[in-house]
Amino acid sequence: MKKILVTGGCGFIGANFIRHTVEKYPHYDIVNLDQLTYAGNLDNLRGIQNTKYTFVHGNICDKALVEKIFNDVSFDAVVHFAAESHVDRSISGPEIFVTTNVLGTQILLETARVHWQGSFDSKRFVYVSTDEVYGSLGQCGYFTESSPLAPNSPYAASKAGGNLLVHAYSHTYNFPAIITSCSNNYGPYQHIEKLIPLMIHNAIHDQPLPVYGDGKNIRDWLFVKDHCSALDLILHNGQPGEVYNIGGNNEWPNIQIVEMILDILHKPKSLIQYVPDRLGHDRRYAIDASKIRKCLGWRPAMDFHSGLRYTVQWYLDNAWWWQKLAKVKP
Repeated sequence: MKKILVTGGCGFIGANFIRHTVEKYPHYDIVNLDQLTYAGNLDNLRGIQNTKYTFVHGNICDKALVEKIFNDVSFDAVVHFAAESHVDRSISGPEIFVTTNVLGTQILLETARVHWQGSFDSKRFVYVSTDEVYGSLGQCGYFTESSPLAPNSPYAASKAGGNLLVHAYSHTYNFPAIITSCSNNYGPYQHIEKLIPLMIHNAIHDQPLPVYGDGKNIRDWLFVKDHCSALDLILHNGQPGEVYNIGGNNEWPNIQIVEMILDILHKPKSLIQYVPDRLGHDRRYAIDASKIRKCLGWRPAMDFHSGLRYTVQWYLDNAWWWQKLAKVKP
Protein backbone atom coordinates (compact mmCIF):
# COMPACT_ATOMS: atom_id res chain seq x y z
CA MET A 1 0.00 0.00 0.00
CA LYS A 2 2.43 2.66 -1.15
CA LYS A 3 0.10 5.05 -2.98
CA ILE A 4 -3.05 6.03 -1.11
CA LEU A 5 -5.89 8.37 -1.93
CA VAL A 6 -7.41 9.84 1.24
CA THR A 7 -10.69 11.69 0.78
CA GLY A 8 -11.67 14.28 3.35
CA GLY A 9 -8.16 14.31 4.74
CA CYS A 10 -8.50 17.86 6.09
CA GLY A 11 -11.33 16.83 8.38
CA PHE A 12 -11.00 15.70 11.96
CA ILE A 13 -10.48 11.95 11.55
CA GLY A 14 -8.95 12.16 8.08
CA ALA A 15 -6.27 14.60 9.22
CA ASN A 16 -5.37 12.45 12.21
CA PHE A 17 -5.15 9.43 9.89
CA ILE A 18 -2.84 11.27 7.50
CA ARG A 19 -0.62 12.34 10.40
CA HIS A 20 -0.54 8.74 11.63
CA THR A 21 0.31 7.40 8.18
CA VAL A 22 2.98 9.99 7.35
CA GLU A 23 4.70 9.27 10.66
CA LYS A 24 4.52 5.48 10.41
CA TYR A 25 4.99 5.09 6.64
CA PRO A 26 7.05 8.09 5.47
CA HIS A 27 7.75 6.35 2.14
CA TYR A 28 4.04 6.23 1.19
CA ASP A 29 2.65 8.61 -1.42
CA ILE A 30 -0.51 10.18 -0.02
CA VAL A 31 -2.94 12.28 -2.07
CA ASN A 32 -5.49 14.15 0.04
CA LEU A 33 -8.67 15.17 -1.83
CA ASP A 34 -10.75 17.62 0.21
CA GLN A 35 -13.32 20.26 -0.72
CA LEU A 36 -12.49 22.37 2.34
CA THR A 37 -16.02 22.89 3.52
CA TYR A 38 -16.45 24.37 7.02
CA ALA A 39 -15.28 21.01 8.44
CA GLY A 40 -12.14 20.81 6.27
CA ASN A 41 -9.27 22.80 7.66
CA LEU A 42 -5.77 23.09 6.19
CA ASP A 43 -4.50 23.95 9.66
CA ASN A 44 -5.27 20.36 10.67
CA LEU A 45 -2.24 19.29 8.64
CA ARG A 46 0.00 22.25 9.30
CA GLY A 47 3.62 21.24 9.76
CA ILE A 48 3.62 18.13 7.58
CA GLN A 49 6.88 18.31 5.68
CA ASN A 50 6.77 15.00 3.83
CA THR A 51 7.29 15.64 0.13
CA LYS A 52 5.28 12.51 -0.68
CA TYR A 53 2.12 14.17 0.66
CA THR A 54 -0.02 16.08 -1.87
CA PHE A 55 -3.15 18.12 -1.30
CA VAL A 56 -5.82 18.43 -4.00
CA HIS A 57 -8.65 20.90 -3.48
CA GLY A 58 -11.82 19.40 -4.89
CA ASN A 59 -15.15 17.64 -4.48
CA ILE A 60 -15.60 13.87 -4.58
CA CYS A 61 -18.78 14.53 -6.60
CA ASP A 62 -16.68 16.06 -9.40
CA LYS A 63 -16.37 13.05 -11.75
CA ALA A 64 -13.86 14.71 -14.05
CA LEU A 65 -11.56 15.63 -11.17
CA VAL A 66 -11.74 12.19 -9.57
CA GLU A 67 -11.00 10.62 -12.96
CA LYS A 68 -8.00 12.93 -13.45
CA ILE A 69 -6.59 12.05 -10.03
CA PHE A 70 -6.80 8.34 -10.82
CA ASN A 71 -5.22 8.91 -14.23
CA ASP A 72 -2.35 10.82 -12.62
CA VAL A 73 -1.61 8.31 -9.85
CA SER A 74 -1.86 4.52 -9.82
CA PHE A 75 -3.35 4.12 -6.35
CA ASP A 76 -3.00 1.00 -4.28
CA ALA A 77 -5.78 2.05 -1.92
CA VAL A 78 -8.51 4.55 -1.17
CA VAL A 79 -9.43 5.49 2.40
CA HIS A 80 -12.72 7.33 2.10
CA PHE A 81 -13.50 9.74 4.95
CA ALA A 82 -15.10 12.58 2.97
CA ALA A 83 -18.64 13.15 4.22
CA GLU A 84 -21.07 15.64 5.56
CA SER A 85 -21.23 14.48 9.16
CA HIS A 86 -23.05 16.77 11.61
CA VAL A 87 -26.48 15.45 12.58
CA ASP A 88 -27.95 18.87 13.38
CA ARG A 89 -26.94 20.14 9.94
CA SER A 90 -28.52 17.12 8.28
CA ILE A 91 -31.81 17.88 9.99
CA SER A 92 -31.87 21.46 8.74
CA GLY A 93 -30.46 20.71 5.25
CA PRO A 94 -30.44 17.03 4.24
CA GLU A 95 -29.89 17.39 0.47
CA ILE A 96 -26.13 18.00 0.59
CA PHE A 97 -25.75 14.92 2.82
CA VAL A 98 -27.34 12.69 0.20
CA THR A 99 -25.31 14.28 -2.59
CA THR A 100 -21.94 13.99 -0.88
CA ASN A 101 -22.33 10.83 1.15
CA VAL A 102 -24.19 8.74 -1.45
CA LEU A 103 -23.41 10.12 -4.91
CA GLY A 104 -19.83 11.05 -3.98
CA THR A 105 -19.21 7.54 -2.68
CA GLN A 106 -20.61 5.99 -5.86
CA ILE A 107 -18.34 8.15 -8.04
CA LEU A 108 -15.28 7.06 -6.06
CA LEU A 109 -16.31 3.41 -6.19
CA GLU A 110 -16.94 3.42 -9.92
CA THR A 111 -13.75 5.29 -10.77
CA ALA A 112 -11.67 2.94 -8.65
CA ARG A 113 -13.44 -0.11 -10.10
CA VAL A 114 -12.69 0.92 -13.68
CA HIS A 115 -9.05 1.81 -12.97
CA TRP A 116 -8.37 -1.28 -10.86
CA GLN A 117 -9.84 -3.86 -13.26
CA GLY A 118 -7.63 -6.93 -13.33
CA SER A 119 -5.73 -6.02 -10.16
CA PHE A 120 -8.36 -6.17 -7.41
CA ASP A 121 -6.31 -8.58 -5.30
CA SER A 122 -3.64 -5.95 -4.66
CA LYS A 123 -6.05 -3.07 -4.00
CA ARG A 124 -8.14 -1.88 -1.06
CA PHE A 125 -11.05 0.55 -0.72
CA VAL A 126 -11.82 1.39 2.92
CA TYR A 127 -15.15 3.13 3.51
CA VAL A 128 -15.19 4.86 6.89
CA SER A 129 -18.74 4.74 8.20
CA THR A 130 -20.39 5.23 11.60
CA ASP A 131 -22.29 3.31 14.24
CA GLU A 132 -25.20 5.70 13.63
CA VAL A 133 -26.21 3.62 10.60
CA TYR A 134 -27.47 0.99 13.06
CA GLY A 135 -29.98 3.31 14.73
CA SER A 136 -30.55 3.42 18.47
CA LEU A 137 -30.07 0.89 21.26
CA GLY A 138 -32.02 0.35 24.46
CA GLN A 139 -30.38 0.08 27.86
CA CYS A 140 -28.60 -3.15 26.95
CA GLY A 141 -27.04 -4.78 23.91
CA TYR A 142 -24.41 -3.75 21.38
CA PHE A 143 -24.15 -3.11 17.66
CA THR A 144 -22.41 -5.94 15.82
CA GLU A 145 -21.36 -6.20 12.20
CA SER A 146 -24.59 -8.12 11.50
CA SER A 147 -26.89 -5.54 13.10
CA PRO A 148 -29.51 -4.31 10.61
CA LEU A 149 -29.13 -0.82 9.19
CA ALA A 150 -31.81 1.36 10.82
CA PRO A 151 -30.66 5.00 10.56
CA ASN A 152 -32.71 7.64 12.34
CA SER A 153 -31.29 10.91 10.99
CA PRO A 154 -30.71 12.19 7.45
CA TYR A 155 -26.97 12.03 8.17
CA ALA A 156 -27.12 8.41 9.30
CA ALA A 157 -29.36 7.50 6.38
CA SER A 158 -26.91 9.00 3.89
CA LYS A 159 -24.02 7.08 5.45
CA ALA A 160 -26.11 3.90 5.38
CA GLY A 161 -26.68 4.57 1.68
CA GLY A 162 -22.92 4.62 1.26
CA ASN A 163 -22.64 1.35 3.20
CA LEU A 164 -25.12 -0.31 0.84
CA LEU A 165 -23.34 0.93 -2.27
CA VAL A 166 -19.99 -0.34 -1.02
CA HIS A 167 -21.54 -3.71 -0.16
CA ALA A 168 -23.18 -3.87 -3.60
CA TYR A 169 -19.89 -3.17 -5.39
CA SER A 170 -18.15 -5.81 -3.29
CA HIS A 171 -20.84 -8.41 -4.02
CA THR A 172 -21.52 -7.58 -7.68
CA TYR A 173 -18.01 -6.89 -8.95
CA ASN A 174 -15.90 -8.65 -6.29
CA PHE A 175 -14.56 -5.16 -5.64
CA PRO A 176 -11.97 -5.10 -2.81
CA ALA A 177 -13.93 -2.92 -0.42
CA ILE A 178 -14.05 -2.95 3.38
CA ILE A 179 -16.55 -1.10 5.56
CA THR A 180 -15.70 0.23 9.00
CA SER A 181 -18.25 1.53 11.50
CA CYS A 182 -16.84 3.52 14.38
CA SER A 183 -18.24 4.90 17.59
CA ASN A 184 -18.04 8.60 18.53
CA ASN A 185 -14.52 9.97 18.11
CA TYR A 186 -12.84 12.65 20.20
CA GLY A 187 -9.38 14.19 20.27
CA PRO A 188 -7.24 16.90 18.59
CA TYR A 189 -8.50 18.86 15.58
CA GLN A 190 -12.22 18.17 16.09
CA HIS A 191 -14.47 21.04 14.98
CA ILE A 192 -15.86 23.08 17.87
CA GLU A 193 -19.47 22.40 16.87
CA LYS A 194 -19.09 18.82 18.16
CA LEU A 195 -19.95 17.93 21.76
CA ILE A 196 -16.59 17.70 23.51
CA PRO A 197 -14.84 20.61 21.72
CA LEU A 198 -17.95 22.79 22.11
CA MET A 199 -18.10 22.15 25.84
CA ILE A 200 -14.37 22.83 26.21
CA HIS A 201 -14.66 26.06 24.21
CA ASN A 202 -17.67 27.34 26.14
CA ALA A 203 -16.25 26.38 29.52
CA ILE A 204 -13.00 28.20 28.78
CA HIS A 205 -15.04 31.34 28.06
CA ASP A 206 -17.50 30.85 30.96
CA GLN A 207 -20.34 30.55 28.45
CA PRO A 208 -23.38 28.27 28.92
CA LEU A 209 -22.79 24.62 28.03
CA PRO A 210 -25.91 23.50 26.09
CA VAL A 211 -27.00 19.94 26.88
CA TYR A 212 -29.78 18.30 24.87
CA GLY A 213 -32.84 16.99 26.73
CA ASP A 214 -32.03 15.32 30.04
CA GLY A 215 -28.36 14.80 29.11
CA LYS A 216 -28.64 11.04 29.50
CA ASN A 217 -28.10 10.07 25.86
CA ILE A 218 -25.25 7.55 25.88
CA ARG A 219 -22.39 7.27 23.40
CA ASP A 220 -19.41 4.93 23.12
CA TRP A 221 -16.33 7.17 22.88
CA LEU A 222 -13.17 6.34 20.92
CA PHE A 223 -9.94 8.34 20.98
CA VAL A 224 -9.22 9.39 17.40
CA LYS A 225 -5.66 8.07 17.40
CA ASP A 226 -6.93 4.64 18.42
CA HIS A 227 -9.37 4.82 15.51
CA CYS A 228 -6.46 5.60 13.17
CA SER A 229 -4.47 2.61 14.41
CA ALA A 230 -7.49 0.40 13.73
CA LEU A 231 -7.88 1.78 10.20
CA ASP A 232 -4.17 1.15 9.62
CA LEU A 233 -4.63 -2.52 10.53
CA ILE A 234 -7.76 -2.84 8.41
CA LEU A 235 -6.10 -1.20 5.40
CA HIS A 236 -3.13 -3.54 5.50
CA ASN A 237 -4.62 -6.76 6.92
CA GLY A 238 -8.42 -6.53 6.66
CA GLN A 239 -10.35 -8.91 4.43
CA PRO A 240 -12.21 -7.48 1.40
CA GLY A 241 -15.96 -7.76 1.69
CA GLU A 242 -15.89 -7.56 5.48
CA VAL A 243 -17.33 -5.05 7.94
CA TYR A 244 -15.34 -4.13 11.05
CA ASN A 245 -16.86 -2.29 14.00
CA ILE A 246 -14.40 -0.04 15.84
CA GLY A 247 -15.44 0.96 19.36
CA GLY A 248 -13.78 2.32 22.46
CA ASN A 249 -15.81 0.33 25.01
CA ASN A 250 -16.33 3.68 26.76
CA GLU A 251 -20.02 4.34 27.30
CA TRP A 252 -20.85 7.66 28.92
CA PRO A 253 -24.00 9.76 29.26
CA ASN A 254 -23.49 13.19 27.72
CA ILE A 255 -24.10 14.96 31.02
CA GLN A 256 -21.26 13.06 32.73
CA ILE A 257 -18.85 14.05 29.98
CA VAL A 258 -19.87 17.69 30.35
CA GLU A 259 -19.36 17.49 34.11
CA MET A 260 -15.93 15.87 33.67
CA ILE A 261 -14.85 18.69 31.35
CA LEU A 262 -15.99 21.28 33.89
CA ASP A 263 -14.07 19.47 36.63
CA ILE A 264 -10.89 19.34 34.53
CA LEU A 265 -11.16 23.08 33.83
CA HIS A 266 -12.24 23.90 37.40
CA LYS A 267 -15.46 25.49 36.22
CA PRO A 268 -18.84 25.47 38.02
CA LYS A 269 -21.68 23.09 37.14
CA SER A 270 -23.94 26.15 36.99
CA LEU A 271 -22.65 26.70 33.43
CA ILE A 272 -24.70 23.69 32.28
CA GLN A 273 -27.81 24.76 30.39
CA TYR A 274 -30.39 22.16 29.36
CA VAL A 275 -31.93 22.87 25.94
CA PRO A 276 -34.77 21.24 23.95
CA ASP A 277 -33.78 17.81 22.68
CA ARG A 278 -32.58 17.22 19.13
CA LEU A 279 -35.21 15.90 16.72
CA GLY A 280 -35.08 12.10 16.56
CA HIS A 281 -32.22 11.97 19.06
CA ASP A 282 -30.92 8.39 19.38
CA ARG A 283 -30.76 7.32 23.01
CA ARG A 284 -27.76 5.02 23.08
CA TYR A 285 -24.97 3.74 20.83
CA ALA A 286 -22.55 0.99 21.84
CA ILE A 287 -20.16 -1.01 19.67
CA ASP A 288 -19.19 -4.65 19.94
CA ALA A 289 -15.60 -4.53 18.65
CA SER A 290 -14.79 -8.18 19.35
CA LYS A 291 -14.37 -9.01 15.65
CA ILE A 292 -11.50 -6.59 15.05
CA ARG A 293 -9.91 -7.64 18.32
CA LYS A 294 -10.10 -11.31 17.40
CA CYS A 295 -9.25 -11.06 13.70
CA LEU A 296 -6.67 -8.25 13.67
CA GLY A 297 -5.51 -7.99 17.29
CA TRP A 298 -6.59 -4.36 17.73
CA ARG A 299 -7.44 -2.81 21.07
CA PRO A 300 -7.76 0.85 22.02
CA ALA A 301 -4.70 2.12 23.86
CA MET A 302 -6.19 5.25 25.46
CA ASP A 303 -8.53 5.08 28.44
CA PHE A 304 -11.27 7.69 28.44
CA HIS A 305 -10.25 9.73 31.47
CA SER A 306 -6.68 10.10 30.18
CA GLY A 307 -7.90 10.79 26.65
CA LEU A 308 -10.34 13.46 27.80
CA ARG A 309 -7.67 15.23 29.84
CA TYR A 310 -5.30 15.02 26.87
CA THR A 311 -7.97 16.50 24.61
CA VAL A 312 -8.82 19.36 26.99
CA GLN A 313 -5.13 20.20 27.30
CA TRP A 314 -4.72 20.13 23.53
CA TYR A 315 -7.46 22.73 23.11
CA LEU A 316 -5.92 24.85 25.86
CA ASP A 317 -2.52 24.67 24.16
CA ASN A 318 -3.85 25.30 20.64
CA ALA A 319 -6.13 28.30 20.95
CA TRP A 320 -4.69 29.60 17.66
CA TRP A 321 -6.41 26.68 15.93
CA TRP A 322 -9.94 26.91 17.34
CA GLN A 323 -10.13 30.70 17.66
CA LYS A 324 -10.33 30.93 13.87
CA LEU A 325 -13.30 28.58 13.84
CA ALA A 326 -15.04 30.48 16.65
CA LYS A 327 -14.77 33.78 14.75
CA VAL A 328 -16.25 32.42 11.51
CA LYS A 329 -19.76 31.08 12.03
CA PRO A 330 -20.54 28.70 9.14
